[in-house]
Amino acid sequence: MNNIFKNLKLEIFPLSIILVLAFSRLIPHPPNFTPVIAAAVMSGYLFKNIYISSVVLLLSMFLSDLVIGTYGNFIFVYFSLLLIMFLCTKINKKLNFKKLFLLSLFSALIFFLITNFGVWAFSNMYSKNLNGLLYCYLLAIPFFTNTIISTVIFSNLAYIASNFYYKRSYN
Repeated sequence: MNNIFKNLKLEIFPLSIILVLAFSRLIPHPPNFTPVIAAAVMSGYLFKNIYISSVVLLLSMFLSDLVIGTYGNFIFVYFSLLLIMFLCTKINKKLNFKKLFLLSLFSALIFFLITNFGVWAFSNMYSKNLNGLLYCYLLAIPFFTNTIISTVIFSNLAYIASNFYYKRSYN
């Protein structure tokens, strides 16, 4: 019976970290300064099972989107987060601060490229040619700064919290 509670305790912590990261989208924040990408980066590190990681990430995004409201390119947002989670799961088994920093930068870039492609492809804001796509990316650069900074900050906070929790749990 003790073993069941210990395993449950171990799963509740990663679940709560991802939910906190995803639901903090609901708190007022500067544009694109959210921990959403950090949730994707860290979910592969926090959960042992990629399916649980995927479900928790998508469900937490979906629930927070129900509160925020719908948006046209959500499929690109969800796809980019799943891709980031999958790639980070394959890379971050032996995570450290340097690797986490690089994963955060790379993940922010993936998110930037995929979601802005979705904006270009499915909105009437840009011409449907290479110039329109490049202009879409160019206009998104100011938002990219907040994306990078928030991903690095929130990934590191989740990493520090998880290391503190697990080391403290076993001492």
